[in-house]
Amino acid sequence: MTAELTRRHAEHAIDIDAPAAQIYTLIADVTNWPRIFPPTLHVERISKSDHEELIEIWATAVDDVKNWTSGRVLDAANTRIDFRQERSQSPIASMGGSWIIESLPNGSSRVRLLHDYTADDTSALAWIDEAVDTNSRAELASLKFNIERDVLAASRTITFVDTVRIRGSVDDVFDFVNDAHLWPDRLPHVVTVRLGEPTPGVQSLEMDTRSPDGSTHTTKSLRVVVPRSKIAYKQSTLPALMELHTGVWLFEQEADEVVASSQHTAVIRAQAIEDVLGVGTDIETAKQYVHHALSTNSLATLAHAKAHAEGDR
Repeated sequence: MTAELTRRHAEHAIDIDAPAAQIYTLIADVTNWPRIFPPTLHVERISKSDHEELIEIWATAVDDVKNWTSGRVLDAANTRIDFRQERSQSPIASMGGSWIIESLPNGSSRVRLLHDYTADDTSALAWIDEAVDTNSRAELASLKFNIERDVLAASRTITFVDTVRIRGSVDDVFDFVNDAHLWPDRLPHVVTVRLGEPTPGVQSLEMDTRSPDGSTHTTKSLRVVVPRSKIAYKQSTLPALMELHTGVWLFEQEADEVVASSQHTAVIRAQAIEDVLGVGTDIETAKQYVHHALSTNSLATLAHAKAHAEGDR
């Protein structure tokens, strides 16, 4: 039986109270995806022209992490994006589809997400059906939530970068951050670490960290590792004060120095502010609190990476 005879088609849709152009812009910029789509861990833009681009995506699919490369055709005038995987991952043999955003008479929009796909083996079609259905429903629900609740607005979102210059080799600095299983012996605020690699290049990181007040907190993240260049992560278990936290460790060799950076994006959970920080605490105070907490840990990690790479250990 040929692949074309076993090709499946699926369509999911949702109505969103926002103009079609606004929704299109959010979907078109793939740097937004880890923030607005729960399954997406990280997206790399490989190449881009006026209306086409090639991207690499890491995302959860049912209980697994998959990685693939897709080509996209962007049509802003018709608020449509067509995509086709150029390199699929087994058991998917081929996958493509479209985002179609249609304006409704009341000023809202209908977002249609279309898929067509084939499998390496017909026995895998049920798994792919479930993955497409689960991810499509989650993506559309999250898109609706983020647009209508304005999660990406500056009022509840913080984005910042901490950077340290380190004398030495990028290999040493990268390895320090990559080898998280060694952190309990290297970082004072890390108590225990459970590190796994469910998929090559993808790490599951669970760790217990100690706060300045002596309390310990457990966090879980999935990390996408691009050797000697970056480690992107998305936190799956979050403190009460945050409803989203993504980040990227970046490493760049400049002559005999390494520029090491830690980027953070976090969204404050507004309804938890007073429970965590006390009655009367405003959003700006909560943002400062989260910024300080995240920055303290990332700068501590970079400081110890610097000492390690420069030989002061």
